Amino acid sequence: QVQLVESGGGLVRAGGSLRLSCAASGSIFRINTMGWYRRAPGNQRELVAFITSSGSTNYADSVKGRFTIFRDNAQNTMYLQMNSLIPEDTAVYYCNADLMASVRRVYWGQGTEVTVSS
Repeated sequence: QVQLVESGGGLVRAGGSLRLSCAASGSIFRINTMGWYRRAPGNQRELVAFITSSGSTNYADSVKGRFTIFRDNAQNTMYLQMNSLIPEDTAVYYCNADLMASVRRVYWGQGTEVTVSS
């Protein structure tokens, strides 16, 4: 059974940093693109960043220059380094992964909450 588990969320002051992790486990043959999404209270879920299996990245305009997405393919783990956090970054952050296990599909983690105080 494939699982994605996020960790690293918490409460931080504006200007601070957090690093989120997303670990994939189970009988995984290959992980393709992985991504981070977030949903702020009252808002729809939005893409934060994604990274392909070869390491190409893409970021939402709102986080460019502040967030960095990277992955450790050997550990089936993806990270999101978040610097210069602002209150507008407050949200539940979810990771997802397009991966091949018994079948190819997209899996989601349960989410980790990030709160940025002003």
